[in-house]
Amino acid sequence: MLRVTRWQLAHPRHAPTDWTNGAFYAGVFAAYQTTHSKLILDSLLALGERTKWQPGPRYDHADDIAICQTYLNLYRLKKDRRMLQPTLDVVEKFRNQPGPEVQNHGIAWWWCDALFMGPPVLAKLGVIQNDPSYFTLTDTLYRQTYRLLFNHQEHLFARDASYLVNAAGEGKKESNGQKIFWSRGNGWVMGGLVQILSELPAGHPSRPFYTQLFQEMSARLVELQQSDGLWRSSLLDPAAYPGGEASGSGFDCYALAWGFNHGLLTGPQFRPAVEKAWVALNGLVSAEGRVGWVQPIGADPRRDFSAESWEVYGTGAFLLAGSEVIKLK
Repeated sequence: MLRVTRWQLAHPRHAPTDWTNGAFYAGVFAAYQTTHSKLILDSLLALGERTKWQPGPRYDHADDIAICQTYLNLYRLKKDRRMLQPTLDVVEKFRNQPGPEVQNHGIAWWWCDALFMGPPVLAKLGVIQNDPSYFTLTDTLYRQTYRLLFNHQEHLFARDASYLVNAAGEGKKESNGQKIFWSRGNGWVMGGLVQILSELPAGHPSRPFYTQLFQEMSARLVELQQSDGLWRSSLLDPAAYPGGEASGSGFDCYALAWGFNHGLLTGPQFRPAVEKAWVALNGLVSAEGRVGWVQPIGADPRRDFSAESWEVYGTGAFLLAGSEVIKLK
């Protein structure tokens, strides 16, 4: 984990408040919790000082508060109000002033990736502020996305409404006739569910909903894991997408390991799936520490990646996975 973290910190990409780095630094913080490395902690604090603890520019877009997950994690360590206040301010504006996302799409979190970017921030604020209204807001917005995008037959999320197939069977499909379910998109959802369940109080009335969804998706994803331990970019048409994809596989490995460690995934299939995925993910890491085979930024399954393809969110997913795999007993 240290080798991978060091390599990625030495090879930055994108604006520091970009969603890509929101995912990366979530993994970096998990690596710090695992290793207690001063180098990693210093890099996290330097990030916040560089950004002045500000989110991205769009107050109503989940991508632009993903970086706030890291700010809030650091606030819990340092109790420095500067690390908290900008996130409180942007969420307050978001909850009181509908913005372009709702105006253009009808709901705030209209794409499944948003379920990793936004809900963990609100859930963390609910705990930090001891204010259940943040949990209520999370729940309201999350269920809107769930009702729109979750497929109850496949137990997976469509990336957004443009990938839904209507009752007549009309809509985008893979070459084998299956519906399009993107690996990384569902990985985002799984990673977000881990964060929500890690924060939501044990007796909260919505906890059974998230637990059931997590277990349902976990069981389906294990069925879709390929023999090499990885998931293909398109979950239901793996043969058309040769080569495992690191970012979706990393988030899935992370979520399955967390679920196993916390007693939510008790079937005999889960630990072997985690172990196989982790071995395979390590096979995607170069000698220098670069996580390869990461699909570039996009919204659907693609074949445009190789051993040389890397992205900061792929590294973040790898670090999150490692932070849970190391706890397996």
